Amino acid sequence: MKQLLFLLLFLPLLGLSQPFTFVPDDNFEQALINLGVDFQLDDYVETQGIDSITYLYIPSNSIADLTGVEDFTALRELYCHSNQLTFLDLSNNSQLFEVSCGNNQLTSMDVRNGNNQGLWYFNSMNNQALNCIDVDDVAWADYNWARDTWTSFSTNCSVVTVIDDKLPNKRLLKVVDIFGRTISPKPNIPLLYIFDDGTVEKKLFVE
Repeated sequence: MKQLLFLLLFLPLLGLSQPFTFVPDDNFEQALINLGVDFQLDDYVETQGIDSITYLYIPSNSIADLTGVEDFTALRELYCHSNQLTFLDLSNNSQLFEVSCGNNQLTSMDVRNGNNQGLWYFNSMNNQALNCIDVDDVAWADYNWARDTWTSFSTNCSVVTVIDDKLPNKRLLKVVDIFGRTISPKPNIPLLYIFDDGTVEKKLFVE
């Protein structure tokens, strides 16, 4: 009888509980608190409080991890430049229109959100270790987005990563075609890989 009474009292409360989003970086969560989005530094924020936010301006906050941004599903504008980010996954943010993520420490970035042509402003400049960005539409990114000369766009950056892992003592500056035009790595096309030590390697990946 007591167990039945307990269930009757607390079952409605369980049904009203809100889902939470994990935000492990204290600096990111503090920035959300400063914006009035969150209220307590506890590594969690109510998902219902962030899934309708369209504008997020959080530069220069020493943020190293933006885990949790995937639940900002209505996000249109993201300004996270001048932080300490090493990776950034925006594949769940399909409404993005503007992204500023320059002046970080990015080594990997995923913008395969299914709507690259909706992203009109993109700037990832001054990320010294960012050799490749995963995208859905390489042609669109190449023509419209700003990135460092050593950073390429690809639908599968794992190919470029494997190449870099085999050459730990030199960094890829850019990839060009046989006419000298900068191009993102693509299969079935002979390409020239230019490295910071002055060497040039011709490669052809067959798919």
